[in-house]
Amino acid sequence: MITPLDIENKRFAKQMVNGYSVDEVDDFLDELTADYEKLYKENNELKSNADELNSDVYKYKGIENTIQNTLIMAQSAAEETKQLAQKQAEQIIKEAETTAKIRVEELNSQIFAKQTELENTKKELDVYKAKMESLLIAQLELLKETNKE
Repeated sequence: MITPLDIENKRFAKQMVNGYSVDEVDDFLDELTADYEKLYKENNELKSNADELNSDVYKYKGIENTIQNTLIMAQSAAEETKQLAQKQAEQIIKEAETTAKIRVEELNSQIFAKQTELENTKKELDVYKAKMESLLIAQLELLKETNKE
């Protein structure tokens, strides 16, 4: 690519017959050099900006990929946590049910023992009443015999 310096340093051979005016050619080359230099600098700035923008795009794509991966990991972790919590809840419920069944069986056993104890106490009370009644009858008979004498 031709640089502005190449244009500025370009020299043409001089002809005496039917040649261009040296001053006009020099003036035109000066104008051309100034315009070309401006375009050359602008082109370099645009290339630099494009490189910078491409670098930013690459950087942001990397950030986007990182965010997407982080989101996927967070969703996965949330799902695992949810499943773990569900399993723990099921285990707690199962343990509570087992504990409740054991407690109910213990209470039923205690109720049965108390009912048996109550029945035995009632039987003992009936036996005691019968003995007392028999004793009272014997005492009454004894009193009657004593009164007869």
